[in-house]
Amino acid sequence: MKANTLKSTLPAVMVASAVAMAVAAAGTPAKAADKEKCYGVVKAGKNDCATANSSCAGTSKADGQKDAFIALPKGVCEKLVGGSLKPMKKG
Repeated sequence: MKANTLKSTLPAVMVASAVAMAVAAAGTPAKAADKEKCYGVVKAGKNDCATANSSCAGTSKADGQKDAFIALPKGVCEKLVGGSLKPMKKG
C-alpha cells in the first residue's frame, strides 16, 4: 500500500472503528417493560405519543409540555426536574 493511500484511508478506518465500538458498547435496547412514561420533560416536537390536544407523536408544541411524554428507563423520570409519571394539567 502506498503512503498516500494509507494516509487517505486511515481517517475512514478510525471513524468506522469508533462507530463499531459505540454500537457494541450500547448493548441491547431496553425492553418496553423496563420503561415508563415521563411527562413534562420532553422538548417541543419530540414527544413519543399523543397528548391531550394532538393525536400523534412529535406534535408537542412547547418544551416541558405537561401532557406530553417520552418513554424513559424506569426510575429516571422522578429524578428529573419537572418529571412526572402522570400527565399534569397545563399551566
